[in-house]
Amino acid sequence: MNYTLLSSPLQGFTDFRFRNAFNAIFGGIDTFYSPYIRLNGSLVIKKAYERDLLPENNVGLEVIPQIITNDAKEFLFVANYVQQLGYKELNWNLGCPYPMVTKCGMGSGLISDPERIDKILEKVHAESDIIVSMKMRLGYDNNDEILQVLPVLEKYPIKNVAIHARIGKQLYKGGVHLDAFQQCVNQTSLKLYYNGDITTVAKFHEMQERFPTIDHWMIGRGLIADPFLPSMIKSNSTQYPANKLELFKEFHDILFQNYSESLSGSTHLLLKMYHLWEYFSVLFSNPHKALKKIKKAGSIKNYQAAIKEILETERDLR
Repeated sequence: MNYTLLSSPLQGFTDFRFRNAFNAIFGGIDTFYSPYIRLNGSLVIKKAYERDLLPENNVGLEVIPQIITNDAKEFLFVANYVQQLGYKELNWNLGCPYPMVTKCGMGSGLISDPERIDKILEKVHAESDIIVSMKMRLGYDNNDEILQVLPVLEKYPIKNVAIHARIGKQLYKGGVHLDAFQQCVNQTSLKLYYNGDITTVAKFHEMQERFPTIDHWMIGRGLIADPFLPSMIKSNSTQYPANKLELFKEFHDILFQNYSESLSGSTHLLLKMYHLWEYFSVLFSNPHKALKKIKKAGSIKNYQAAIKEILETERDLR
């Protein structure tokens, strides 16, 4: 079966700088979803959101913008904005699990309110021709919440529903609920995409066998932790390239340079790189030791020395 690989948006990680560097060095992702736009009640697009979606910052990439909201007016405002940039589709985030979002009735915190979802979609489809797609969890408190929403979505020309097979209150802890995802497959005619814990080529094949009708697969944290994964899936290989460390260093150096130009001060830059290394470290033989070196760096000079040491140590182990 032909399939499509998608990059799930991760706030604070998968911005245009990451997307461009990833695509240039590794490839394998067919479509990138941008981190969500959040307006917080004022109809103003922040400069960071604008930069992330500008066509000139996404040359050669297929990118789908995303919004997180519980308000139809905000939805329509963002829909109009992204259409002016040339985008035809807007993805609605009903998946974010973080309390600062869900306590406001957004992200996965909105799944338990199908009536409100219905009203927003009704107004959006009445007043805009934007193509709407969805990114969801199974619910916030339980797996059954989504089953009340799917019939609502079926009333509208929703392009697809990407389901992260967890509930919101799990955050990213515990396992994915595969039986609950299968229940969604069984109960809706909507086009479903699968998201959740695709971290290895073997795991991807396992999910393919489990859900043979699914042909769109979304990779989130697994893509940051192992940027080689999508291309390995596409080539059906479990072997890393011989120049793995060189490719990783090139990717890292592009990110480091781009973020050094866009972030103010070494503290912000080091914190940004540390958060990336919380994922990157698993690529190395001793993740804990590698991450500890990054955390202890304290300065740009020490950080660069730590990177050199981590890579040299890994080469010596090969």
